[in-house]
Amino acid sequence: MAETFETIEERERVILVAVELTEDVTCSLDELEELVSTAGADTVGRLVQKREAFHPGTYIGKGKMNELKEMVIRLQADTIVCDDELSPAQITNLQDEVDCRVIDRTVLILDIFAAHARTSEGKLQVELAQLRYRSSRLIGLGKVLSRLGGGIGTRGPGEKKLEMDRRLIKERISMLNRQLKDVVQSRDTMRKQRSQNQTPTVAIVGYTNAGKSTLLNTLTQAKVLEEDKLFATLDPTTRALELEDGQKILFTDTVGFISKLPHQLIKAFRSTLEEAKYADVILHVVDASNPEYSRQMEVVYETLKELGVVDKPVLTAFNKIDQIDPGKSEALKDLRSDETVRISARHGVGMEELLNAVEELLNQGFVTIERLVSYSDAGFIQKVRQYGKLEIEEYREDGIFIRASVPPFIG
Repeated sequence: MAETFETIEERERVILVAVELTEDVTCSLDELEELVSTAGADTVGRLVQKREAFHPGTYIGKGKMNELKEMVIRLQADTIVCDDELSPAQITNLQDEVDCRVIDRTVLILDIFAAHARTSEGKLQVELAQLRYRSSRLIGLGKVLSRLGGGIGTRGPGEKKLEMDRRLIKERISMLNRQLKDVVQSRDTMRKQRSQNQTPTVAIVGYTNAGKSTLLNTLTQAKVLEEDKLFATLDPTTRALELEDGQKILFTDTVGFISKLPHQLIKAFRSTLEEAKYADVILHVVDASNPEYSRQMEVVYETLKELGVVDKPVLTAFNKIDQIDPGKSEALKDLRSDETVRISARHGVGMEELLNAVEELLNQGFVTIERLVSYSDAGFIQKVRQYGKLEIEEYREDGIFIRASVPPFIG
């Protein structure tokens, strides 16, 4: 009988490095550690240096450099992950000094997106973002290219793309842009169809891992992947929900936001993120159990502003209230939203209140009509049920009397 061997895949050992300029970086490093875990590696150490500015050549100063060298040897680290986006020179110099592979926060996030992209659109967007990032770093990388092997930051286009010269990468970017242009046109066509159908749309936005996919599944049984990981889902999902009064609403889940989200990703995923721009209501999901929820809310609003999403009704849903004290739950506020509700998407708590708030925001601007509808034109009532709110329906000899709140295009 042949002898069998059990193989165990060794996880990459990572040291996190950050420069503290003004604000405390503890929360940012906690998030970076979670990103590292999502990428399939283990954090074995942290190093923080307080400085007035990033070192232009090596990100950290000489004193901390010696400390980092010692940590790499003592902790047997494979990779150093820096909490900020580094220049090509900083990566090269830091890597040469500590004799260890170095990547920055941007590469880490791009790697996670590459691992989680499922649809052809998502894969195109991730590859485009990676190539845009790497194309600006081809000159002067030198030994970095020859050192690249497995590990975080090598998924997606992969090493073969890095070996291309600038001309080939430029051609690849042009081709991806053409393919994505077709995808954007297709997405615009779907938006126009939804607009012509006059079905109201609610865009679910929020910080990554706030519970957006869980909420969509609870509301519409969409069967979207749910994981307690950052960026578990990248591809937007739109599902219809019919309220008890017959009104239909489309809910669209969007890509999660995160602090220091690479601008390459925002540019590549713009067509996806802009689902919020064309929605009637923004449903902002907040992880109320996260101590940093206020900062995360700020990141979401800043990203929406960058995307041009302004002057939209906002409903803030403080999620995961089952994980916090009732007293803290009552204190939750968002002064920038039109309405706030408290929910637990996983346990279905607060769903009725959420839908009532959504309906109330959607119905702003509706007009009240009173009309006697002939029996031959009874189909009009179904249209009222679909797009508005039917309040009274009386069957009389000469027709059906209705009173309803409807969008102006029906009235």
